[in-house]
Amino acid sequence: MISLQATKTALVLIDLQKGITGLPLAPTPGAMIVERSKELTARFRAAGAPVILVNVAFSPDFADAVHAVVDRSFSPPGGFAPDWAELVDGLAEPTDLRVTKRQWGAFYGTDLDLQLRRRGISTIVLGGIATNLGVESTARAAHEHGYNVVLATDVMSTFTEEMQRFACEEIFPRLGHVTTSDAIALDA
Repeated sequence: MISLQATKTALVLIDLQKGITGLPLAPTPGAMIVERSKELTARFRAAGAPVILVNVAFSPDFADAVHAVVDRSFSPPGGFAPDWAELVDGLAEPTDLRVTKRQWGAFYGTDLDLQLRRRGISTIVLGGIATNLGVESTARAAHEHGYNVVLATDVMSTFTEEMQRFACEEIFPRLGHVTTSDAIALDA
């Protein structure tokens, strides 16, 4: 068990939105990640700890998207559905903070760091989709910003089991504590 002080800990969930949770994911389907995330958000809210829901979205003309030259860009077949960036139904509560990012990580170009620091948060618990993209990018930035990072591997998934394994076994232990959501206790 990892005991965390509720007043100094926030739950940050990455990209649990309609256009991403329905993609083919491994090792865990998006619907199961969403259900586990709902359970975890309920525990955080009950303890009085902030819940921060991050989504990725772009303007209609994509002028705010990253335009770097890459070998493989991401663009779903047929483009993005109109509700692609909306959080999945039943996840958000009015008390939750919301952050919209325009790239993989949730720190750069957003007010996430400001929101955390102004609330006295020193530890973040991370989950979401995709493990080795949005979650890992956010975990790296959190570590670089000096936050304690707890990575709840049962509330994250990606595109292949190998991607998940590498992030969870090789990268995350160098950025924080790797655990499961049921091993996280919130103290008042």
